[in-house]
Amino acid sequence: MSSIWSDRPFLTVLAAVLAVALLQVVSIAVPFGLSAYLANAIGQLAAFAVLALSLDLIWGYLGILSLGHGLFFGIGGYVVAMYLLKHSFEVTGKVPDFMQFMGWTAFPFYWAGFGYFVYAGLVAVAVTLLISGVFGYVSFRSRVGGVYFAIITQALVYVAMLLMFRNDTGFGGNNGMTGFAVIFGWPIGSRGVVIAIAAVSVIVLALTMLGCRLLLQSRFGMLMIAARDDEVRLRTLGYDTLLLKLAVWCLSALIAALAGMLYVPQVGIINPRLLAPDLSLEIAVWVAIGGRGHLIGAVIGAVLVNAIKFWLSAAAPELWPFILSGLIVLVVFVFPNGLVDLARFRLHRPLISRLSSEPAELNR
Repeated sequence: MSSIWSDRPFLTVLAAVLAVALLQVVSIAVPFGLSAYLANAIGQLAAFAVLALSLDLIWGYLGILSLGHGLFFGIGGYVVAMYLLKHSFEVTGKVPDFMQFMGWTAFPFYWAGFGYFVYAGLVAVAVTLLISGVFGYVSFRSRVGGVYFAIITQALVYVAMLLMFRNDTGFGGNNGMTGFAVIFGWPIGSRGVVIAIAAVSVIVLALTMLGCRLLLQSRFGMLMIAARDDEVRLRTLGYDTLLLKLAVWCLSALIAALAGMLYVPQVGIINPRLLAPDLSLEIAVWVAIGGRGHLIGAVIGAVLVNAIKFWLSAAAPELWPFILSGLIVLVVFVFPNGLVDLARFRLHRPLISRLSSEPAELNR
């Protein structure tokens, strides 16, 4: 893989992301600039782009398709929601809606400590590593791969969704969790805080892009691509592909959880629909449309598809499923490598034009 400094497309996209982040930071301090609504939309797109990068890392560069990355996205989202609710309760004294619905007067015991962001972050890391580590170790040790691994991951996220639909779990049940009032002591709905959260999301996207690019450029990244192209040969050469795949799988899960932690404060709610298999399928669609195995393809695919979805949700929500299906068909039959193929596409002269020009060229 070429040096990062010679990869002009990557540097161009990275520079654009940093420029957007700078614009958002400036907008916090000045009355003009980006509106809170536009900044929030950009922040959500940045969170989705981070989520797409997490899948592209394991699918595009290791060849392992996961249709359950929404699980780790949901873990990050639920953990940060618990922090926001507990922190809001400590500041405002208002009991969360789900507790009023259940008739509870106190938080469940396992909510202890969630009033501190550092503790919540550590819990998110621990739970994500525990679930991804155990699941990945069992699957990779049994050499489950291909479509079987994808189906198992889809079943895993579906089980998690069913669990979160239960009202007695203490995670909001089918209504989910909402009513976030403050974050780090600041009112979460104020213009400055909304833009600040969005700016953090864009900055995290830039750092994630850079970190993934440096990882892939290293010797470890070369081993990832080698395992994707010929895992049997790599094992024959004495490399432990089990540990390699497990490390990348857990790293991918952590990035997805980070995306969830960025997303939920911006939308102001989380419910079991975030764990629906539909979202995990959509993540794969974003990466496929952008071009798997290309970091900027994953980012562009996630931003483009979700920007269209945001617009259609207001203009013509009934058209979105048909447009998404059309994009999938277009990618499968016309551009199997996504927008990467479109970028390389060149119009050729018609055959008759080429044939008519051949005699003239021969007579020269």
